[in-house]
Order: sequence, then structure tokens, then C-alpha cells
Amino acid sequence: MIRIDPKDLSPDALQGLLESFVLREGTDYGAVELSLGEKVGRLRRQLEIGKVVIVYDEVLESVTILPAHELEPKV
Repeated sequence: MIRIDPKDLSPDALQGLLESFVLREGTDYGAVELSLGEKVGRLRRQLEIGKVVIVYDEVLESVTILPAHELEPKV
């Protein structure tokens, strides 16, 4: 997997990726329902602080977002 710096994406491409991920994942945010914009905002903040990362999977030829710890080398 190849890590992609969000700064390498256009603002529109990044927004589309975040929206696509949120819609695809169907994430449960608890008892309070959040709007798409709120969910994307939370995901964007996680990306900014390095909690999640954008990766390109060469085998699947697709881009996704993963928890950063999943890319850390296993010891």
C-alpha cells in the first residue's frame, strides 16, 4: 500500500474521497444521527491529526482510508 498525502489531492478530489468513504462505510456514530457534512468534518479532522491515512492499494487499484496504526510496521 502506498500512503497518499492529502495535500497531493485537489480540494474537490479530497472532498469526494471523504464523502465516498463515509457513505461506503456506514459508520455508526451512536445515538445522535450526524449529517454527511458533520461525518466528513470529523473524518477530515482525523486525517489532519494523523489518526487516519489515505492509501492506494496497488493490488485492488483502489484508494481508501485506514487507521494510521494499521500501516505501522509490526514488531
